[in-house]
Amino acid sequence: MLTRRRVSAGRAPAPTAGRRARRLGGVAALALLLGSAGSVVPAAAGADAGPGAPGYPGEAADWSPGDKDGFGTAIGALDSKVWYTLNDGVLSEVYAPRIDTPGSRDTEFVVTDGATFTERESEATEHRVELVDARALVYRQVNTATSGRYRITKTYTTDPARSAVLVDVRFESLDGRPYQVHVLHDVGLGLNANDDTGRSAGGGLLATDGRQSSAVLVPGGFTRTSSGYLGRSDGWTDLNSDHVLDDLYAAAADPGNVVQTGQTALTGVGDAQHLTLALGFGTTEDEAAATAGAALAGGFDAALAGYRDGWHRYLDGLAPVPASAQRWRTEYEVSAMVIAASEDKTFRGGFVASPGKPWAWANELQHFPVYHEVWSRDLYQHATALIAMGDTAAAERALDHLWTIQQRSDGSFPQNARLDGEAVFGGLQLDEVAFPIVLSHQLGRTGPADWAHVRLSADFLVATGPRTEQERWENLAGYSPATIAAEIAGLVTAADIARANGDQARSDTYLATADQWQRDLGRYTVTTNGPLSPDPYYLRITDNGDADTGVEIQIADGGPRVDQRRVLDPSFLDAVRLGVVDAADPAVATTLALIDDELGYDTANGRFWHRSSFDGYGEKADGSQWESVEPGTRETIGRGWPLLTGERGEYELAAGVDAQERLDTMARSADDSSFFLAEQVWDDQPPSAPGSAFVPGEPTFSATPLSWSHAGFIRLARAIDAGRPIDTPELVACRYGTSLCRQ
Repeated sequence: MLTRRRVSAGRAPAPTAGRRARRLGGVAALALLLGSAGSVVPAAAGADAGPGAPGYPGEAADWSPGDKDGFGTAIGALDSKVWYTLNDGVLSEVYAPRIDTPGSRDTEFVVTDGATFTERESEATEHRVELVDARALVYRQVNTATSGRYRITKTYTTDPARSAVLVDVRFESLDGRPYQVHVLHDVGLGLNANDDTGRSAGGGLLATDGRQSSAVLVPGGFTRTSSGYLGRSDGWTDLNSDHVLDDLYAAAADPGNVVQTGQTALTGVGDAQHLTLALGFGTTEDEAAATAGAALAGGFDAALAGYRDGWHRYLDGLAPVPASAQRWRTEYEVSAMVIAASEDKTFRGGFVASPGKPWAWANELQHFPVYHEVWSRDLYQHATALIAMGDTAAAERALDHLWTIQQRSDGSFPQNARLDGEAVFGGLQLDEVAFPIVLSHQLGRTGPADWAHVRLSADFLVATGPRTEQERWENLAGYSPATIAAEIAGLVTAADIARANGDQARSDTYLATADQWQRDLGRYTVTTNGPLSPDPYYLRITDNGDADTGVEIQIADGGPRVDQRRVLDPSFLDAVRLGVVDAADPAVATTLALIDDELGYDTANGRFWHRSSFDGYGEKADGSQWESVEPGTRETIGRGWPLLTGERGEYELAAGVDAQERLDTMARSADDSSFFLAEQVWDDQPPSAPGSAFVPGEPTFSATPLSWSHAGFIRLARAIDAGRPIDTPELVACRYGTSLCRQ
């Protein structure tokens, strides 16, 4: 097993308000009890619950926190369409049969002595996470009761042969007393967690929403079971009231927010006891039960061995870990595995941004996929990292997904979409239209079939750009240097593909448009009279395409209306990386100095940057949950983004400066136990709350793991070895005479 602890930069304990918003009379987690050997699921006495559960439909569902400390799936196992996630000592969302579709909300154990106390492991234990195998996404949770009464150790795998999660559970009584151990399972099938039914059969727990189904099984079956409605008739409410599971309900008639409970045979008396828990999925309840039963019959050890072998073979097939990352081999290989695990197994090439939903992000959006969906910009980041790490086949699948699923008939792409192409949010971001073209050129996909798609998107850029409805941070419209740089790179590479396919007229049009936008980039986005410096500097965005006017723009997430000339953003460095602007350009140097002064901060892990002036996309000042707020009512604070440290390193390589420290900083910011890179890390003025210790440079409660962060780490490591950014389009750099042109 592999664990890591740092005294100077440990993971901050979670404050009650900011970490895990609980339901269920204060809770809402499910406890999956795993088992050992034995028969699969013969009927157990008293296991089939009968009376209808009262309290339909139960309390409304919210969502599980998005800062995961475990994530995995069986790589390359296309029949195993299931992904697990871990958070705060419990099994959080399991995704099935697609990585954008939850199959459960969370699962945990409830421990009672049957007379004086009942407690959930999520709240009554100290949690520790271990990466069991540095070359496989195998995680173990060790939860020790703060009372000193018991310890629960859970090791996770998915079955490579089928859509099931298997958990090896070890329960120890630390004081020699016997205990009753229950699984508490919050069903949460699909995007709507309020339309499920649940029942017991043969000592197992079955649930369905009419489209997909789940089954929770243990060897020999649960001795008692109940399916009820959250906060009204669920097993936790029952156990918490009198320490006995005696309201044995079924919630089979009326769909609602169903929570299921099963009492196991674990007591903790004598030697530590083992149990294997199986969570299986299928279209029908019978199919889900058969899947879970087959997984139990195959055994945890065999499934784990196959799971680990799959990951070992995958990593062995990649390019060797670059020299720059030898010190950070585990972080590098975990990054590679996180990216690979983020691909769907039905819609191949569809990689989601993150396997969760960050914070308690506006319960009115409970049905939205949020981060577990596809952005074409993020998919470009994934694909360039896949190429860098040696999995070009996956990058090819990503481009196929972009062309065949995501691209619209007019050549545009949705702001983000589910794996089948269904748009989620309604914005239009022109960098997301341009990046697939750049990727197509980078992969050498220049033949007639790809040209048909390139032509649609390039024509759309010519007709629509350079002004974008949204820039890459997704909440401002106007002229963005990062977006325009992507558009220029897209058009220059599209021109080359057009010429190769005999369309000289379009090639000429694309180049003429790109050249004009490159000449106008300064007028659009570089102010010469801004209040931050007497020298010209880049702005985050301009509303009107005139960087010398003091037009006010509205900053999102509760921010102020402010003169556009006061708003900085490190994203402008994409213009250098994409070959549109030279690294030595004076405006670049001036802007970097301003950004370092206004947005940068130093931590024990290294230097990080906020994504923009006046940013509010993060936790509140006390570390509690981010939530949507009205303009001008700022309560939240955006912190530093590790991916910006990676982009700074790529710029420094373009400028001829060593970037090893940037890679080291990103590695040091990884979660101490999971080795995951987060969306954000605490800044130099961390919040404080009773019982918490927020550490600058360590992960916040933002989306974790964020594949874009991991992609940036992979790409920077390769770039350091190469001595230059590795995804710069050579044609662009040479056309505009920047230092990244090698011809």
